[in-house]
Amino acid sequence: MRVIVVGAGVVGLTCAVRLLEAGHRVDVVARDLPLETTSAVAAGLVHPHRAGPPDLVEAWTARSVAAYEALSRVGTGVPHGVVLMEGTDVEHGVRVAPVVDLPVHLRWLVARVESLGGTLTRLNLSALAHLGGADRAERGDVVVNCSGLGARLLGADPTVVPAAGQVVVLEQVGLDRWWLDARGPTYVVPREREIVVGGTDDVGEWSRTPSPATADDIVARAARLVPALAHARVLRHKVGLRPTRPEVRLERVGGIVHCYGHGGAGVTLSWGCADDVVALVGPVSAD
Repeated sequence: MRVIVVGAGVVGLTCAVRLLEAGHRVDVVARDLPLETTSAVAAGLVHPHRAGPPDLVEAWTARSVAAYEALSRVGTGVPHGVVLMEGTDVEHGVRVAPVVDLPVHLRWLVARVESLGGTLTRLNLSALAHLGGADRAERGDVVVNCSGLGARLLGADPTVVPAAGQVVVLEQVGLDRWWLDARGPTYVVPREREIVVGGTDDVGEWSRTPSPATADDIVARAARLVPALAHARVLRHKVGLRPTRPEVRLERVGGIVHCYGHGGAGVTLSWGCADDVVALVGPVSAD
């Protein structure tokens, strides 16, 4: 049996890793390669945002946090981009949370997929049924649909809509803790060489073009939280389209396992959801 994972964002790649670790043969196909996805834009603070249902999100988050905590304690040949960092949640106080440098982590996930024998291929699909040929079902092969916003087409699901999130990447000014005010949302997430500040949450907005006025507002809000950012140099602007849905869809329908609709919580839910995907795919079968 072969598993084809559709989508190369953090959810798709994490599912691929877990499936390979379980012994499946896995090929990842995607229109957008990892550093072209919305995942690569995300600030990477592990905190659920725009995802449901609440009970499952809580469980998936807990399992993901455990995976990130374990990863943060081990060295790897390729940097994984995961650190545990103290920060301030304006509504809930000081706490420690995983912070994931997504461009670094996505490269690590790709390296992990390849080291386990999986593949990653750019492929622009118009339908999930086109994968694997007409005999895919007879062979028992499974497709895992982690196509994010692409599930509007591939999952025939009009409930998936974009929520545009604009961020500004600033120079690192010595910040070693994160800040979050979810009412904005306003967040300040430091990385080793830069700081990601945001953001916006524009439901129904499809444009990936950054707004200069919005960028000024983002920096001003961030500087109110962290005054040291007021004169930080701007390195670049980015907009990502979060794949929002009333609830995450994680279910098996015939030979397809759907796993999409994570909103702004892809990195937060990825490992927890991946464990459930492995269970839905089932045991490894002999070829």
